[in-house]
Amino acid sequence: MAKKKNSLSGSEKNTFVQTVLDIFRKNPAGAFNYKQVASKLGVIDRASKDLVRLIIDQLYMNKELVQAKRGKYRINTQDSVLREMVKTSITGKVDMKQTGKAYVIPEDKTEDVFISATNTNHALHGDVVKVFLFPVRKGHKREGEIIEILRRNKRQFVGIIESSKNFAFLTPDSSTMPVDLFIPASKLMGAKKGQKVVAIITEWPAQSANPFGEVIRVLGKPGEDLVEMQSILAEIDFPLSFSPVAEKEAAIFPAKIPESEEQKRRDFRETFTITIDPEDAKDFDDAISLALMKNGHWEVGVHIADVSYYVKPGSAIDQEAKERGTSVYMVGRTIPMLPERLSNELCSLKQGEDRLCFSAVFEMDEMAKIYSEWYGKTMIHSNRRFSYEEVQKIIETGEGEFEKEISVFNKIAVKLRDLRFQKGSFNFETQEVRFRLDEKGRPLDIFIREMKDSNKLIEEFMLLANRKVAEHVGKKKENQTAKTFVYRVHDTPNPEKLETFTQFLERIGFKLKISSKKSLADSFNKLFQDIKGTGAENMIETIAIRTMSKAYYTTNNIGHYGLAFSYYTHFTSPIRRYPDLMVHRLLFDDMHHLPGAQKELIEPVCEHASEMERKAVDAERMSVKYKQAEYMLDKIGKEFDAVISGVSKWGIFAEITGTKCEGMIRLRDLDDDYYFLDEENYQIIGQRRGHRFKLGDKIRIRVKRIDLARKQIDYDWVC
Repeated sequence: MAKKKNSLSGSEKNTFVQTVLDIFRKNPAGAFNYKQVASKLGVIDRASKDLVRLIIDQLYMNKELVQAKRGKYRINTQDSVLREMVKTSITGKVDMKQTGKAYVIPEDKTEDVFISATNTNHALHGDVVKVFLFPVRKGHKREGEIIEILRRNKRQFVGIIESSKNFAFLTPDSSTMPVDLFIPASKLMGAKKGQKVVAIITEWPAQSANPFGEVIRVLGKPGEDLVEMQSILAEIDFPLSFSPVAEKEAAIFPAKIPESEEQKRRDFRETFTITIDPEDAKDFDDAISLALMKNGHWEVGVHIADVSYYVKPGSAIDQEAKERGTSVYMVGRTIPMLPERLSNELCSLKQGEDRLCFSAVFEMDEMAKIYSEWYGKTMIHSNRRFSYEEVQKIIETGEGEFEKEISVFNKIAVKLRDLRFQKGSFNFETQEVRFRLDEKGRPLDIFIREMKDSNKLIEEFMLLANRKVAEHVGKKKENQTAKTFVYRVHDTPNPEKLETFTQFLERIGFKLKISSKKSLADSFNKLFQDIKGTGAENMIETIAIRTMSKAYYTTNNIGHYGLAFSYYTHFTSPIRRYPDLMVHRLLFDDMHHLPGAQKELIEPVCEHASEMERKAVDAERMSVKYKQAEYMLDKIGKEFDAVISGVSKWGIFAEITGTKCEGMIRLRDLDDDYYFLDEENYQIIGQRRGHRFKLGDKIRIRVKRIDLARKQIDYDWVC
């Protein structure tokens, strides 16, 4: 990882290229090899001579030079003077491997550039860098050298301390961090050998193979639940606590709502209102209400906790919520975006408590036709806190508390869902892995939670509110200009990815119609029904999601392709998503004809929130992987039924039936034959006996080893 003594900066290399070209331009009749050019330039060291040779090769490939005879080149007089030197550098993001080599993914989405471990020059995973491109060699990937780090991706690193008397090293948890951090004894913050800590890089001298760092937080003993969950959060640069200033701001809010505030709001406290959430939920940020109108229609209210009443722009709470961007949901714990005084108390729509809300209220019939809509600040009083399980039982049996009201909600929700699918909405229903934990956070059992009617009921009303709020602000009359607003958008899928996915499905016996948006949505939805319960279900759903574009926040509305909505936003969860809080503020300003927000100030916040959302999803996934590995610790040597969930050149991925604990059967451990990857048909084939391991096949596995630190499980094939 140390930087070469004679390496040049990016600007120096570009100047050097022009200097080499000038040698040929000044001698149009001459022909020179790289040694002669180096001599004319006064270059004597080996590294610079090699650079001259590479530049000449590049100039020849770009037709700036022509070959006079073997090894000698001259200027291409026909057009070289008239043309600019081709681009010799690109900007992109580093994808670092554990070995120290890397690939840079260009900003323009062209072919990745391979970077050898000796040419990464202190760049790390996720950094945005500038790369000097080497001449392209026939039959090889593009290669280059990182010449400038434009933006660091990570501020902090998690790992275990290995110490001696005067110094220590931090061995990072992440497989994408190829070097250890050197920690002077004075920078250990009391950390002991074997403890897990969070450290930052303080400097990285050019000639040093390792960065210098200091410990900023001691997490504790590896393997403890709190330590491991905090490690995952620190790994994604998520703050582990709120500042004393933010906590103090939250503490001073009075529990009682001022009478002056009550008078400003529409009162729904006498209207039937409920919340429906998971059994283990600690915050309740949305409620729904129902009232029969005189004309026989239903007044349906979607009531969202009015976080904007408490969290004002520029406050410490607001700044820290903006930095987090989202709450993080990990196994057994929630890491809130707001201090618990707000998220679990004042802004939580608890049963039997008066609460402040921002509401979307609709006049509807049971066919989900909307006759009128209203938006504004309200007060509610939740009659009942329901769990999804309780509501599901009422839907299935037709019996239970508030059965009539829940039946009306469900009828309208079913119709909303049908209308959505008729317009081309995609039905992505992924299974959720859930855990039953003991008092120390250790997993006792794993089960799969599926979306049922009760989940879909609340989802449809949230989708309705999000869509209609976005339309209310963004869908203006001809003589009006829409103000700056935060949209949740989803672009059309990449045609190449879609075609690749279609071909993949055909090879395993499924078809996808892509002739139109509607036929694609219908075909996707039928596919999800057809694969339900099959061995290929998880793999196909995963690839399908990757084939689609990712949803994100932006002020530029392009609609939501997956939901088939022209206007869509996130209005319904300001406790746990910062964009929703922005939407509340922007909606209020729009309704009261206040000056609009500046687009150039809002868009960067949208970009940051989208990035933090991706990190939160990664953290949740890592926590599930960790708990699955922890659950399997005492099952080494035991056998289970499994399905093949993926194949690679390294081995076969198998997922245990019922728990979705995925592990790898490594090809090197299959000693009955020589196996190779048939990538086109998603299978592993034995060369001599022809035994095939194909995606979706049912197999029997034995648990071989668990690497808890890396969240990895290894299996053996039994039969």
